[in-house]
Amino acid sequence: MSGGEVLVRALAAHGVDLAFGIPGTHNLEVYRHLGPYGIRHVTPRHEQGAGYAADGYARVTGRPGVAVTTTGPALLNIAAAAGQAYSDSVPLLIVSPGMPLRHPRQSTGMLHEMRSQTEAMRGVTAFSHRVSTVEEIGSAVARAFTLFRSERPRPVHIEVPLDLLEASG
Repeated sequence: MSGGEVLVRALAAHGVDLAFGIPGTHNLEVYRHLGPYGIRHVTPRHEQGAGYAADGYARVTGRPGVAVTTTGPALLNIAAAAGQAYSDSVPLLIVSPGMPLRHPRQSTGMLHEMRSQTEAMRGVTAFSHRVSTVEEIGSAVARAFTLFRSERPRPVHIEVPLDLLEASG
């Protein structure tokens, strides 16, 4: 089972049946599994719209909203929606791919590269976490849903490195 499938399976296990986002080069392994796990998808015109749509979904249904972005600027586009969800106590889960585990964290020109997506999202989320193994993906999703139920609900960001999305666990 790929990391992308582990992620989608964990979302479905927590009752997610709708996600918002824009498919892109780096997140296709996530999108490949949404349908088979019964998760419908809405594609807005912009990642910020995905964030606000997931926020609106959470406010209307009382269930956490889920948004899937691609790397770098796409993730930063959703940050405004995350900041609003943070101040309004809205449960919003943002999932993004990230640079591969062994990426040197230096400017190498890799598509949509940025120094640290996790650090960028920490200011507008309850927590921002980069997983380091396929096995860790399910527990990161469980941690987000536990926070939504047990504490003041706030947005959460989970980053899954590109190589883990396609790796088998």
